[in-house]
Amino acid sequence: MATASALPRPSRASLLRAAFAVNTTLILAFVYLLFTEASVGAPRYAVYGVAWVIVGLWVLFDTDVAPASTATKRKAAAVAVGYFALLAVAGGLVTSPVPGGASGVRVAFLPPGWGPALVYGGDLFNLVLMPARVVGYAALAFLVYDTVVKAAGAAVSGVVGLFSCVSCSWPVLASVATSVFGGGTAVAATVTTLSYDLSTLVFLVTVLLLRWRPGFGTS
Repeated sequence: MATASALPRPSRASLLRAAFAVNTTLILAFVYLLFTEASVGAPRYAVYGVAWVIVGLWVLFDTDVAPASTATKRKAAAVAVGYFALLAVAGGLVTSPVPGGASGVRVAFLPPGWGPALVYGGDLFNLVLMPARVVGYAALAFLVYDTVVKAAGAAVSGVVGLFSCVSCSWPVLASVATSVFGGGTAVAATVTTLSYDLSTLVFLVTVLLLRWRPGFGTS
């Protein structure tokens, strides 16, 4: 059956890379908690942040892109860069500056995975670079690149992943729209309680869709 090959058994090499991602992320999280003022906070939020990083690293290290022409690679790269840029804006990595907002660069010691976050406030834009979002969005963009290169029907599955992932960011956008940095920091305006749960669920589902592309005849 065509569906039987949609979720192939992972190879030993793939499992080793997954184990490497898990071990590396957990060690870094432990060192981060040990040597900074960060705390775990609500346990599930720390689990979510670590999960984003683990899955993102696994995707980046375990995805083999098929050989393709230079033109195809350029097209795929353009799509992937645009996709990452859209996620960066929709997901709150890049936001508009607010009059009177904090300026300069600082590090926010959020729970593992979400922190340490590099926060920049400027006259043209603000940045909130949480590791989970940066690594996760990079992984999704790389999967879109791989999809465009590999599959004849890549545009279809790429669109599915695009809308699935952007939909996970609507709580973030709602938070930014309602608070407009009213909490006093870029970090406070970027995340809400609901966004952690929704974005993590949709991120994992989107990785699954873009990684194996069920129903589109790819292997």
